Amino acid sequence: MTGFLMSNASTIIISILLVVMVVSIIIKIYNDKKKGRSSCGAGCSHCPMSAGCHKRKPQTFD
Repeated sequence: MTGFLMSNASTIIISILLVVMVVSIIIKIYNDKKKGRSSCGAGCSHCPMSAGCHKRKPQTFD
């Protein structure tokens, strides 16, 4: 078992680092979505999906 670990140590370490990076990116996206932030980086004036990701309150006329 230790021979397998020693011969594949670099692959195991890189795989663990990649998994940690992917999980941290997913957590960041989840937290941003929970806080109402968009992942598109703003600039919605020319975006065809601007009405879908930024819900606006309907105007009320008093």
